[in-house]
Amino acid sequence: MLTLRPGEHGSTYGGNPLACKVATAALEVLRDEGLSENSMARGKQLRAGISTLVGNTSIESVRGRGLLNAIIIDQPKGSYGDTGKAWDVCLQMKENGLLAKPTHGNIIRFAPPLTISEGEIDECLDIIEKSVIQVG
Repeated sequence: MLTLRPGEHGSTYGGNPLACKVATAALEVLRDEGLSENSMARGKQLRAGISTLVGNTSIESVRGRGLLNAIIIDQPKGSYGDTGKAWDVCLQMKENGLLAKPTHGNIIRFAPPLTISEGEIDECLDIIEKSVIQVG
């Protein structure tokens, strides 16, 4: 039977004391700064704002949880990596100051930082609306 002896195997993600201290500090920041709660509140704000665009623009629906969200554009679904209207909207959003990832030709993913503020979400919503209207 193959048995590892001390010093024979290493790991990038191993539990060395420094890595454990860094991980503990990161978890304390998540807890102390209320980042999970902020994620849920800002995600609800984002989805509520985008929901007002459904039916009035090329956005068919919005979905997500916390700050991981997506919008569906009124175009048939393609394969992963296909370009389409979602790509065009993402390019327009980039020009207007917001980065997002298109996928399957008709889906745009949003994954803002856990520290995003209410005002920054409002700014994102303005850019999303402007960009979707510009693309048509």
